[in-house]
Amino acid sequence: MVPMQRSAPRKRVAVTGASGLIGSALVHSLRADGHDVVRLVRRPARTADEVEWDPKRLYVDAAGLVGVDSVVHLAGAGVGERRWNDAYKQEIRDSRVLGTTAISQALASLAEPPESLVCGTALGWYGDTGSRAVDESAPAGTGFLPEVCVEWEAAAAPAEEAGIRVAYARTGLVVAREGGAWGRLFPLFRAGLGGRMGDGRQYWSFISLHDEVAALRHLVDTPTLSGPVNLTAPDPVTNREVTAAMGRVLRRPTVFTVPAPALKVVLGDFAQDVLGSQRVLPGRLLETGFDFAFPTIDDSIRSAAR
Repeated sequence: MVPMQRSAPRKRVAVTGASGLIGSALVHSLRADGHDVVRLVRRPARTADEVEWDPKRLYVDAAGLVGVDSVVHLAGAGVGERRWNDAYKQEIRDSRVLGTTAISQALASLAEPPESLVCGTALGWYGDTGSRAVDESAPAGTGFLPEVCVEWEAAAAPAEEAGIRVAYARTGLVVAREGGAWGRLFPLFRAGLGGRMGDGRQYWSFISLHDEVAALRHLVDTPTLSGPVNLTAPDPVTNREVTAAMGRVLRRPTVFTVPAPALKVVLGDFAQDVLGSQRVLPGRLLETGFDFAFPTIDDSIRSAAR
């Protein structure tokens, strides 16, 4: 990832989920621009830039967060990592709600809390929007993921009550070959085995990994941004259009189709979200002058395929 130009004074930023796809890219970007980064780890700290925490026990070594300017909270069980069953759905919920509760309570306990908490959440808040475009003013949808997102964001209340600026980074599908949902798509399409999912008419709200990191940093650096902020490119596309773009960029055929029943067998309850439609717009990013480096689906795929 290309380091960004420093747009603010040197900061000390704590990051949860620092070893994940987005977290590791964020840590690299911040350090490349000279910022100090503290990583929260689920084991005893071994170096000066680590802080121990255990979200399941609601434990954070709060002393390690003294002097931090901002916290970016990205930790949580992967939504697309395993087939959904009742046990894994509970893990998804607990990892987000308990983790956010632990972080927000620890920050609220500090004599001098940080300026901001950027809490990574998800576009799952909106549920299935069909072909209807929505922005941050839309209410929560119905179903498992919207319910989790509502609890997830509510868990940051202690930080808000302590006067910390809290922004909820509702992230779309991150286009990256290293991991996440797109990390599974790239090998299939490169092998010529890619194709649309279901009828392909469902909208996918995507964002390049580069723009995801830049948007998180925008939330850290923009004091007027609090509450929900959609981290997604300005032009959502259908799964059919994603399929065509993958074929164009990778120069591979896209003749295969994964029927809905097959997705349900492989993904369990998660299939309904893959087949669902989310046409979500980044209203608040655009209002505050954020500039997307890779605004289109072709641009984002090319960026990831380099």
